[in-house]
Amino acid sequence: MIEPPTELLKEEFQTGQKTAKKAAAILVSKDLGFIIPTARQKLNLLVAFAKKGKVIYGRAFDIVKLSGPVTLDDLSDVEKKLNRITIFEIKSTRKILKSDFSAFFFSLTGAEVLVAQSLKKQFKFALVNTTTSEYLEMDLAEIFARAKGIYSGWSIML
Repeated sequence: MIEPPTELLKEEFQTGQKTAKKAAAILVSKDLGFIIPTARQKLNLLVAFAKKGKVIYGRAFDIVKLSGPVTLDDLSDVEKKLNRITIFEIKSTRKILKSDFSAFFFSLTGAEVLVAQSLKKQFKFALVNTTTSEYLEMDLAEIFARAKGIYSGWSIML
């Protein structure tokens, strides 16, 4: 049996986390206002939204999109300009799909759904194809409206 080249094996078995990081880099490179927040910036976002009674779980988002200037390192600036911030969870794939992402199969965590319900239009999902660099922004209502099937399950971390 002939073994495939090592670089193909690495690509074939790329982890979901690596794909998500590549997807985040793709979004940032599009120069549309996407920023990968630092730990401090994430904390400022958590605090600012909490002060408005909106719940965010730190692991329920990957990237933010700014519609105008916001200094994410400055909590008071984040609080003043919270309406300029949209929180995104990235769902990425390497598979070749149609540009509308039809037939894209992915999971949502309970935390992601709760944050989406809490933040409403300020929380979206970025569906990113790391092979084609295409992406699509959708909120929770749009995802459920397009869903052809919803399969419940449990995700366990030990």
